[in-house]
Amino acid sequence: MIGLVMAGGKGTRMGLSEEKLLLKYKKPVIFHVIDALNNSGCFSKIMVATSSNSPNTVQVLEQKGIETLDTPGKGYSSDLNFLLQNMDEHTFVVSGDLPLLDEEIIQVMVEKFSIENVWTSFLTSKKFLNSLGLESELVTTYDNIECAYSGISIIDAKKIKKCDSIIENHIILNDKRIAFNLNTKRDYELLSSS
Repeated sequence: MIGLVMAGGKGTRMGLSEEKLLLKYKKPVIFHVIDALNNSGCFSKIMVATSSNSPNTVQVLEQKGIETLDTPGKGYSSDLNFLLQNMDEHTFVVSGDLPLLDEEIIQVMVEKFSIENVWTSFLTSKKFLNSLGLESELVTTYDNIECAYSGISIIDAKKIKKCDSIIENHIILNDKRIAFNLNTKRDYELLSSS
């Protein structure tokens, strides 16, 4: 299985001049994600998808010898589809803005997904998210529960032709390590105060 960190966004909702994934929570946020993937022992290879939207992030990653994949930078779904067309194995896709992610929760997610599924997205219930003081714009209803996407999916890339023509499976996992995305300045302030 490949670990793929999505790190090519503009981070405009943060309203900051600094690139979101380089914001520090003990270390730059993106390194919490990369280190968790590395320490999980679940992946044969780890790569970071970048774009011209985040030149400083690209520079920092390359200085650390981390493999980057350049994407068009046209949006999360478009960039992910672009990358999946060139992959042929199960891929653990994770947003680069999950500062609480650790190797144990990654191992749990890898154990929970079914290899037969083409696309498995991990969700948190909106109620759980709100209990942490967080909100999300990316919501869905699953098993009559209002849920938010965590930014983590496991995808069988060899079975993907177009992102819009697949059956998406869901797993609800109410855990702050996958619930805490940095999307806004308020999210970063909450993180910094914890």
